[in-house]
Amino acid sequence: MTQTVYLSRAALDRAGDAPPATAGRSRLLGVDAARGVALFGMIAVHSLYQSDALGRPTWSFTIFGGRAAALFAVLAGVGIAFMTGRRRVRLADGAGPVAALVVRALAIGAIGLALGYTDASLASVILPYYAAMFVLAIPLVFLPTWLVAFTGLAVAAGVPVLRQLLLPQLPEPTYDNPAFAHLVDAPGALLTELSMTGEFPAVTWLAYLCAGLVVGRLTLTRLGVILGLLYTGVALAAAVPVASWVLLNRYEGLQQIWFTQPKSGLTVAETSGLLALGGDGSTPTSTWWWLAVDAPHTSTPLDLLGTIGSAVAVLAAMLLLGHVARRAASVLLVPLAAAGSMTLTLYTAHIVFINSELDTLEPTAGYLAQVLVVVLVATAWWATAGRGPLEGLVTLLSRGAGRLVTRPGRASRGRAGMSMYARPAPPSADRHVTAWRRG
Repeated sequence: MTQTVYLSRAALDRAGDAPPATAGRSRLLGVDAARGVALFGMIAVHSLYQSDALGRPTWSFTIFGGRAAALFAVLAGVGIAFMTGRRRVRLADGAGPVAALVVRALAIGAIGLALGYTDASLASVILPYYAAMFVLAIPLVFLPTWLVAFTGLAVAAGVPVLRQLLLPQLPEPTYDNPAFAHLVDAPGALLTELSMTGEFPAVTWLAYLCAGLVVGRLTLTRLGVILGLLYTGVALAAAVPVASWVLLNRYEGLQQIWFTQPKSGLTVAETSGLLALGGDGSTPTSTWWWLAVDAPHTSTPLDLLGTIGSAVAVLAAMLLLGHVARRAASVLLVPLAAAGSMTLTLYTAHIVFINSELDTLEPTAGYLAQVLVVVLVATAWWATAGRGPLEGLVTLLSRGAGRLVTRPGRASRGRAGMSMYARPAPPSADRHVTAWRRG
Protein backbone atom coordinates (compact mmCIF):
# COMPACT_ATOMS: atom_id res chain seq x y z
CA MET A 1 0.00 0.00 0.00
CA THR A 2 1.25 3.47 -0.85
CA GLN A 3 1.52 5.56 2.28
CA THR A 4 0.97 9.33 2.20
CA VAL A 5 3.53 10.97 4.47
CA TYR A 6 3.60 14.62 5.48
CA LEU A 7 7.04 16.06 5.93
CA SER A 8 8.85 18.45 8.16
CA ARG A 9 10.55 21.55 6.84
CA ALA A 10 13.90 19.77 6.89
CA ALA A 11 12.56 16.82 4.95
CA LEU A 12 10.91 19.13 2.44
CA ASP A 13 14.25 20.79 1.87
CA ARG A 14 15.86 17.39 1.23
CA ALA A 15 13.19 16.04 -1.11
CA GLY A 16 12.01 16.84 -4.59
CA ASP A 17 13.00 17.66 -8.11
CA ALA A 18 15.04 20.79 -7.41
CA PRO A 19 18.41 21.11 -5.66
CA PRO A 20 18.49 20.51 -1.90
CA ALA A 21 17.16 23.26 0.34
CA THR A 22 15.22 24.87 -2.50
CA ALA A 23 12.56 22.49 -3.82
CA GLY A 24 10.02 22.24 -1.04
CA ARG A 25 10.86 25.64 0.41
CA SER A 26 10.45 27.55 -2.87
CA ARG A 27 7.14 25.85 -3.58
CA LEU A 28 5.78 26.52 -0.10
CA LEU A 29 6.94 30.14 -0.16
CA GLY A 30 5.38 30.63 -3.59
CA VAL A 31 2.01 29.14 -2.66
CA ASP A 32 1.86 30.98 0.65
CA ALA A 33 2.94 34.20 -1.08
CA ALA A 34 0.07 33.80 -3.53
CA ARG A 35 -2.29 33.43 -0.60
CA GLY A 36 -0.77 36.58 0.88
CA VAL A 37 -1.57 38.41 -2.37
CA ALA A 38 -5.15 37.14 -2.11
CA LEU A 39 -5.40 38.36 1.49
CA PHE A 40 -4.16 41.86 0.68
CA GLY A 41 -6.44 41.94 -2.35
CA MET A 42 -9.47 41.01 -0.28
CA ILE A 43 -8.61 43.66 2.31
CA ALA A 44 -8.39 46.18 -0.54
CA VAL A 45 -11.84 45.21 -1.83
CA HIS A 46 -13.32 45.63 1.65
CA SER A 47 -11.44 48.78 2.65
CA LEU A 48 -11.06 50.90 -0.48
CA TYR A 49 -13.66 52.54 -2.70
CA GLN A 50 -15.09 50.32 -5.43
CA SER A 51 -16.11 53.13 -7.79
CA ASP A 52 -15.36 56.78 -8.43
CA ALA A 53 -17.79 59.69 -8.61
CA LEU A 54 -18.80 58.69 -12.15
CA GLY A 55 -19.56 55.10 -11.17
CA ARG A 56 -16.47 53.68 -12.85
CA PRO A 57 -14.45 50.97 -11.07
CA THR A 58 -11.42 52.20 -9.15
CA TRP A 59 -8.01 50.78 -10.00
CA SER A 60 -7.99 48.67 -6.84
CA PHE A 61 -11.36 47.12 -7.59
CA THR A 62 -10.41 46.58 -11.22
CA ILE A 63 -7.40 44.57 -10.08
CA PHE A 64 -8.79 42.71 -7.08
CA GLY A 65 -12.58 42.70 -7.48
CA GLY A 66 -13.66 39.08 -7.82
CA ARG A 67 -10.07 37.93 -8.36
CA ALA A 68 -8.91 37.92 -4.74
CA ALA A 69 -11.69 35.61 -3.57
CA ALA A 70 -11.20 33.37 -6.63
CA LEU A 71 -7.47 33.14 -5.88
CA PHE A 72 -8.28 32.00 -2.36
CA ALA A 73 -10.63 29.33 -3.72
CA VAL A 74 -8.14 28.02 -6.28
CA LEU A 75 -5.44 27.85 -3.60
CA ALA A 76 -7.84 25.94 -1.38
CA GLY A 77 -7.93 23.31 -4.11
CA VAL A 78 -4.12 23.33 -4.24
CA GLY A 79 -4.09 22.77 -0.49
CA ILE A 80 -6.38 19.76 -0.81
CA ALA A 81 -4.04 18.32 -3.45
CA PHE A 82 -1.04 18.72 -1.16
CA MET A 83 -2.89 17.23 1.78
CA THR A 84 -3.69 14.12 -0.25
CA GLY A 85 -0.11 13.62 -1.45
CA ARG A 86 -0.61 15.27 -4.87
CA ARG A 87 -2.25 12.15 -6.24
CA ARG A 88 -5.60 10.41 -6.47
CA VAL A 89 -6.72 8.91 -3.17
CA ARG A 90 -7.62 5.24 -3.27
CA LEU A 91 -11.03 4.38 -1.88
CA ALA A 92 -9.41 2.00 0.62
CA ASP A 93 -7.30 4.87 1.99
CA GLY A 94 -9.98 7.53 1.93
CA ALA A 95 -11.31 7.47 5.50
CA GLY A 96 -8.62 9.73 6.91
CA PRO A 97 -8.68 12.42 4.20
CA VAL A 98 -12.48 12.45 4.15
CA ALA A 99 -12.71 12.85 7.92
CA ALA A 100 -10.08 15.58 7.87
CA LEU A 101 -11.91 17.50 5.15
CA VAL A 102 -15.29 17.17 6.84
CA VAL A 103 -13.99 18.37 10.20
CA ARG A 104 -12.02 21.12 8.52
CA ALA A 105 -15.19 22.25 6.76
CA LEU A 106 -17.12 22.20 10.05
CA ALA A 107 -14.42 24.18 11.87
CA ILE A 108 -14.11 26.84 9.17
CA GLY A 109 -17.88 26.98 8.85
CA ALA A 110 -18.24 27.54 12.59
CA ILE A 111 -15.72 30.40 12.49
CA GLY A 112 -17.61 31.86 9.55
CA LEU A 113 -20.97 31.62 11.31
CA ALA A 114 -19.45 33.32 14.35
CA LEU A 115 -18.47 36.19 12.03
CA GLY A 116 -21.98 36.20 10.62
CA TYR A 117 -23.11 38.86 13.07
CA THR A 118 -20.94 41.42 11.30
CA ASP A 119 -22.24 43.92 8.73
CA ALA A 120 -22.57 42.35 5.28
CA SER A 121 -22.48 45.81 3.67
CA LEU A 122 -18.88 46.14 4.85
CA ALA A 123 -17.77 42.63 3.89
CA SER A 124 -19.49 39.41 2.90
CA VAL A 125 -18.01 36.63 5.03
CA ILE A 126 -16.89 33.86 2.69
CA LEU A 127 -15.99 31.17 5.24
CA PRO A 128 -19.39 29.42 5.44
CA TYR A 129 -19.34 29.13 1.65
CA TYR A 130 -15.87 27.62 1.85
CA ALA A 131 -17.20 25.05 4.30
CA ALA A 132 -19.82 23.99 1.76
CA MET A 133 -17.18 23.91 -0.99
CA PHE A 134 -14.93 21.58 1.01
CA VAL A 135 -17.77 19.14 1.54
CA LEU A 136 -18.66 19.19 -2.16
CA ALA A 137 -14.99 18.70 -3.04
CA ILE A 138 -14.63 15.43 -1.13
CA PRO A 139 -15.50 13.17 -4.12
CA LEU A 140 -12.88 14.97 -6.20
CA VAL A 141 -9.95 13.53 -4.25
CA PHE A 142 -10.90 10.06 -5.47
CA LEU A 143 -10.90 11.05 -9.16
CA PRO A 144 -7.99 10.89 -11.59
CA THR A 145 -6.58 14.28 -12.52
CA TRP A 146 -8.04 14.31 -16.04
CA LEU A 147 -11.50 13.69 -14.65
CA VAL A 148 -11.07 16.46 -12.06
CA ALA A 149 -10.17 18.82 -14.91
CA PHE A 150 -13.18 17.69 -16.93
CA THR A 151 -15.42 18.15 -13.89
CA GLY A 152 -14.13 21.68 -13.43
CA LEU A 153 -14.86 22.57 -17.04
CA ALA A 154 -18.30 21.00 -16.82
CA VAL A 155 -19.08 22.96 -13.66
CA ALA A 156 -17.83 26.24 -15.12
CA ALA A 157 -19.83 25.80 -18.32
CA GLY A 158 -22.91 23.97 -17.09
CA VAL A 159 -23.76 25.12 -13.57
CA PRO A 160 -24.32 28.79 -14.53
CA VAL A 161 -26.81 27.59 -17.15
CA LEU A 162 -28.50 25.36 -14.58
CA ARG A 163 -28.69 28.26 -12.14
CA GLN A 164 -30.32 30.48 -14.76
CA LEU A 165 -33.07 27.87 -15.00
CA LEU A 166 -33.41 27.29 -11.25
CA LEU A 167 -32.98 30.77 -9.76
CA PRO A 168 -36.57 31.89 -10.50
CA GLN A 169 -37.79 28.83 -8.57
CA LEU A 170 -35.50 29.26 -5.58
CA PRO A 171 -35.99 31.55 -2.56
CA GLU A 172 -34.52 35.03 -2.84
CA PRO A 173 -31.17 35.20 -1.00
CA THR A 174 -30.93 37.51 1.98
CA TYR A 175 -27.30 38.46 1.27
CA ASP A 176 -26.85 38.72 5.03
CA ASN A 177 -23.75 37.17 6.50
CA PRO A 178 -24.73 33.60 7.48
CA ALA A 179 -24.82 33.21 11.26
CA PHE A 180 -25.70 30.53 13.81
CA ALA A 181 -29.18 32.02 14.05
CA HIS A 182 -29.80 31.23 10.38
CA LEU A 183 -28.62 27.66 10.95
CA VAL A 184 -31.20 27.22 13.72
CA ASP A 185 -34.12 29.19 12.28
CA ALA A 186 -33.94 28.30 8.58
CA PRO A 187 -31.36 25.59 7.83
CA GLY A 188 -32.87 24.82 4.42
CA ALA A 189 -32.76 28.43 3.29
CA LEU A 190 -29.19 28.74 4.57
CA LEU A 191 -28.12 25.64 2.66
CA THR A 192 -29.76 26.95 -0.51
CA GLU A 193 -28.02 30.29 -0.19
CA LEU A 194 -24.62 28.74 0.52
CA SER A 195 -24.84 26.31 -2.35
CA MET A 196 -26.80 28.09 -5.09
CA THR A 197 -28.07 31.62 -4.57
CA GLY A 198 -25.54 33.44 -2.36
CA GLU A 199 -22.63 35.66 -3.28
CA PHE A 200 -20.15 32.76 -3.41
CA PRO A 201 -22.36 29.83 -4.51
CA ALA A 202 -20.50 26.68 -3.56
CA VAL A 203 -21.82 24.54 -6.42
CA THR A 204 -20.58 27.04 -8.98
CA TRP A 205 -17.34 27.80 -7.14
CA LEU A 206 -16.48 24.12 -7.17
CA ALA A 207 -14.85 24.97 -10.51
CA TYR A 208 -12.16 26.87 -8.60
CA LEU A 209 -11.41 23.91 -6.34
CA CYS A 210 -11.18 21.62 -9.37
CA ALA A 211 -8.66 23.98 -10.97
CA GLY A 212 -6.63 24.15 -7.78
CA LEU A 213 -6.67 20.39 -7.31
CA VAL A 214 -5.37 19.87 -10.85
CA VAL A 215 -2.63 22.48 -10.38
CA GLY A 216 -1.67 21.09 -6.98
CA ARG A 217 -1.09 17.63 -8.42
CA LEU A 218 1.53 19.00 -10.80
CA THR A 219 5.23 19.12 -9.95
CA LEU A 220 5.33 22.75 -8.95
CA THR A 221 9.11 22.78 -8.46
CA ARG A 222 9.83 22.31 -12.15
CA LEU A 223 10.45 25.45 -14.17
CA GLY A 224 8.68 24.05 -17.22
CA VAL A 225 5.51 23.42 -15.21
CA ILE A 226 5.63 26.88 -13.67
CA LEU A 227 6.06 28.57 -17.05
CA GLY A 228 3.26 26.48 -18.52
CA LEU A 229 0.95 27.59 -15.73
CA LEU A 230 2.00 31.22 -16.20
CA TYR A 231 1.35 31.18 -19.96
CA THR A 232 -1.96 29.37 -19.53
CA GLY A 233 -3.18 31.67 -16.77
CA VAL A 234 -2.22 34.88 -18.57
CA ALA A 235 -3.75 33.68 -21.84
CA LEU A 236 -7.01 32.69 -20.18
CA ALA A 237 -7.26 35.88 -18.15
CA ALA A 238 -6.60 37.98 -21.26
CA ALA A 239 -8.88 36.06 -23.62
CA VAL A 240 -11.99 36.14 -21.45
CA PRO A 241 -12.58 39.94 -21.49
CA VAL A 242 -12.09 39.93 -25.25
CA ALA A 243 -14.60 37.10 -25.68
CA SER A 244 -17.10 38.90 -23.44
CA TRP A 245 -16.70 42.16 -25.36
CA VAL A 246 -17.23 40.41 -28.68
CA LEU A 247 -20.34 38.60 -27.48
CA LEU A 248 -21.86 41.68 -25.90
CA ASN A 249 -20.99 44.20 -28.60
CA ARG A 250 -20.45 42.45 -31.93
CA TYR A 251 -23.28 39.97 -31.39
CA GLU A 252 -25.58 42.50 -29.70
CA GLY A 253 -25.74 40.75 -26.36
CA LEU A 254 -25.61 44.08 -24.55
CA GLN A 255 -28.51 45.32 -26.60
CA GLN A 256 -30.57 42.33 -25.53
CA ILE A 257 -29.65 42.90 -21.89
CA TRP A 258 -30.95 46.46 -22.06
CA PHE A 259 -33.99 45.45 -24.12
CA THR A 260 -35.06 42.99 -21.40
CA GLN A 261 -34.04 45.29 -18.53
CA PRO A 262 -37.64 46.19 -17.53
CA LYS A 263 -38.41 42.55 -16.67
CA SER A 264 -35.06 41.87 -15.00
CA GLY A 265 -36.15 43.23 -11.63
CA LEU A 266 -33.36 45.80 -11.68
CA THR A 267 -33.49 49.54 -12.17
CA VAL A 268 -31.47 51.23 -14.89
CA ALA A 269 -28.89 52.32 -12.33
CA GLU A 270 -28.67 48.82 -10.85
CA THR A 271 -28.21 47.31 -14.30
CA SER A 272 -25.41 49.77 -15.08
CA GLY A 273 -23.78 49.00 -11.75
CA LEU A 274 -23.99 45.26 -12.33
CA LEU A 275 -22.36 45.54 -15.73
CA ALA A 276 -19.60 47.83 -14.46
CA LEU A 277 -18.89 46.56 -10.96
CA GLY A 278 -20.29 43.04 -10.87
CA GLY A 279 -22.97 41.40 -8.79
CA ASP A 280 -23.68 39.40 -5.69
CA GLY A 281 -23.13 35.91 -7.04
CA SER A 282 -25.64 35.79 -9.88
CA THR A 283 -27.17 37.70 -12.77
CA PRO A 284 -30.80 38.37 -13.78
CA THR A 285 -32.61 35.62 -15.63
CA SER A 286 -34.36 37.98 -18.04
CA THR A 287 -32.10 36.94 -20.94
CA TRP A 288 -29.48 34.28 -21.56
CA TRP A 289 -27.10 37.00 -22.73
CA TRP A 290 -26.28 37.75 -19.11
CA LEU A 291 -24.12 34.62 -19.23
CA ALA A 292 -21.78 36.47 -21.62
CA VAL A 293 -20.87 38.97 -18.89
CA ASP A 294 -17.52 38.59 -17.14
CA ALA A 295 -18.08 41.16 -14.36
CA PRO A 296 -16.89 40.23 -10.83
CA HIS A 297 -19.00 37.91 -8.71
CA THR A 298 -21.50 37.18 -11.46
CA SER A 299 -20.58 33.46 -11.50
CA THR A 300 -21.00 33.26 -15.27
CA PRO A 301 -18.83 30.87 -17.30
CA LEU A 302 -16.62 33.76 -18.46
CA ASP A 303 -16.30 35.16 -14.95
CA LEU A 304 -15.23 31.74 -13.65
CA LEU A 305 -12.75 31.07 -16.46
CA GLY A 306 -11.23 34.55 -16.34
CA THR A 307 -10.67 34.51 -12.60
CA ILE A 308 -9.29 30.97 -12.74
CA GLY A 309 -6.81 32.29 -15.28
CA SER A 310 -5.77 35.22 -13.11
CA ALA A 311 -5.45 32.97 -10.05
CA VAL A 312 -3.23 30.48 -11.88
CA ALA A 313 -1.11 33.34 -13.26
CA VAL A 314 -0.56 34.86 -9.81
CA LEU A 315 0.38 31.50 -8.32
CA ALA A 316 2.77 30.80 -11.18
CA ALA A 317 4.35 34.24 -10.84
CA MET A 318 5.03 33.67 -7.13
CA LEU A 319 6.44 30.21 -7.83
CA LEU A 320 8.60 31.59 -10.62
CA LEU A 321 9.96 34.33 -8.38
CA GLY A 322 10.92 31.76 -5.78
CA HIS A 323 12.41 29.42 -8.36
CA VAL A 324 14.51 31.96 -10.24
CA ALA A 325 15.60 34.47 -7.61
CA ARG A 326 16.18 31.93 -4.82
CA ARG A 327 17.72 33.79 -1.84
CA ALA A 328 16.74 37.24 -3.06
CA ALA A 329 13.20 35.95 -3.55
CA SER A 330 13.02 34.89 0.06
CA VAL A 331 13.42 38.52 1.13
CA LEU A 332 10.63 39.55 -1.22
CA LEU A 333 8.34 36.60 -0.63
CA VAL A 334 8.65 36.10 3.13
CA PRO A 335 6.34 39.01 4.12
CA LEU A 336 3.71 37.80 1.65
CA ALA A 337 4.24 34.16 2.60
CA ALA A 338 4.09 34.95 6.31
CA ALA A 339 0.71 36.61 5.83
CA GLY A 340 -0.40 33.80 3.53
CA SER A 341 0.52 31.13 6.06
CA MET A 342 -2.06 32.41 8.58
CA THR A 343 -4.81 33.86 6.42
CA LEU A 344 -7.65 32.36 8.46
CA THR A 345 -6.49 34.23 11.55
CA LEU A 346 -5.72 37.46 9.69
CA TYR A 347 -8.93 37.38 7.65
CA THR A 348 -10.95 36.95 10.84
CA ALA A 349 -9.09 39.82 12.49
CA HIS A 350 -9.70 42.01 9.44
CA ILE A 351 -13.45 41.34 9.46
CA VAL A 352 -13.66 42.13 13.18
CA PHE A 353 -11.58 45.29 12.73
CA ILE A 354 -13.63 46.86 9.92
CA ASN A 355 -16.78 46.21 11.95
CA SER A 356 -15.34 47.87 15.06
CA GLU A 357 -15.07 51.46 16.20
CA LEU A 358 -11.31 51.24 15.70
CA ASP A 359 -11.72 51.59 11.94
CA THR A 360 -11.76 55.40 11.86
CA LEU A 361 -9.19 56.19 9.15
CA GLU A 362 -10.11 57.21 5.64
CA PRO A 363 -10.00 54.30 3.15
CA THR A 364 -6.47 54.62 1.75
CA ALA A 365 -4.85 55.30 5.12
CA GLY A 366 -6.90 52.53 6.69
CA TYR A 367 -5.85 50.04 4.05
CA LEU A 368 -2.17 50.92 4.33
CA ALA A 369 -2.37 50.69 8.13
CA GLN A 370 -3.91 47.22 7.90
CA VAL A 371 -1.27 46.06 5.42
CA LEU A 372 1.54 47.32 7.67
CA VAL A 373 0.10 45.65 10.77
CA VAL A 374 -0.51 42.40 8.91
CA VAL A 375 3.05 42.28 7.56
CA LEU A 376 4.64 43.05 10.93
CA VAL A 377 2.45 40.70 12.97
CA ALA A 378 2.53 37.88 10.43
CA THR A 379 6.31 38.01 9.93
CA ALA A 380 6.96 38.08 13.67
CA TRP A 381 4.49 35.24 14.31
CA TRP A 382 5.83 33.21 11.37
CA ALA A 383 9.40 33.52 12.68
CA THR A 384 8.52 32.54 16.24
CA ALA A 385 5.25 30.73 16.88
CA GLY A 386 4.78 29.51 13.31
CA ARG A 387 1.20 28.42 12.73
CA GLY A 388 -1.52 31.00 13.40
CA PRO A 389 -3.88 30.36 16.33
CA LEU A 390 -6.97 29.61 14.24
CA GLU A 391 -4.88 27.56 11.82
CA GLY A 392 -3.58 25.58 14.79
CA LEU A 393 -7.11 24.93 16.02
CA VAL A 394 -8.31 23.73 12.62
CA THR A 395 -5.20 21.57 12.24
CA LEU A 396 -5.67 19.98 15.64
CA LEU A 397 -9.32 19.13 14.99
CA SER A 398 -8.95 17.89 11.42
CA ARG A 399 -5.78 15.89 12.07
CA GLY A 400 -7.37 14.31 15.11
CA ALA A 401 -10.42 13.32 13.07
CA GLY A 402 -8.21 11.76 10.40
CA ARG A 403 -6.36 9.70 12.99
CA LEU A 404 -9.53 8.69 14.76
CA VAL A 405 -11.07 7.01 11.73
CA THR A 406 -7.85 5.43 10.46
CA ARG A 407 -6.90 1.99 11.69
CA PRO A 408 -3.63 1.72 13.65
CA GLY A 409 -0.67 1.21 11.37
CA ARG A 410 -2.32 3.00 8.45
CA ALA A 411 -2.55 6.50 9.83
CA SER A 412 -1.32 9.26 7.59
CA ARG A 413 0.59 11.96 9.38
CA GLY A 414 -0.19 15.36 7.98
CA ARG A 415 -1.61 18.77 8.40
CA ALA A 416 -5.06 19.86 7.47
CA GLY A 417 -5.07 23.42 8.69
CA MET A 418 -5.54 26.55 6.62
CA SER A 419 -2.33 25.63 4.76
CA MET A 420 -2.19 21.94 3.83
CA TYR A 421 1.02 21.82 1.85
CA ALA A 422 2.95 18.60 1.90
CA ARG A 423 4.35 16.06 -0.47
CA PRO A 424 4.99 12.31 -0.40
CA ALA A 425 8.35 11.27 0.97
CA PRO A 426 11.08 9.88 -1.30
CA PRO A 427 12.46 6.47 -0.31
CA SER A 428 15.43 8.02 1.50
CA ALA A 429 13.47 10.57 3.50
CA ASP A 430 12.66 10.17 7.15
CA ARG A 431 9.15 8.72 7.30
CA HIS A 432 8.57 9.65 10.91
CA VAL A 433 8.95 13.43 10.80
CA THR A 434 6.15 15.68 11.87
CA ALA A 435 4.34 18.36 9.92
CA TRP A 436 6.11 21.55 9.04
CA ARG A 437 5.45 24.10 11.73
CA ARG A 438 3.61 26.46 9.40
CA GLY A 439 0.84 23.94 8.68
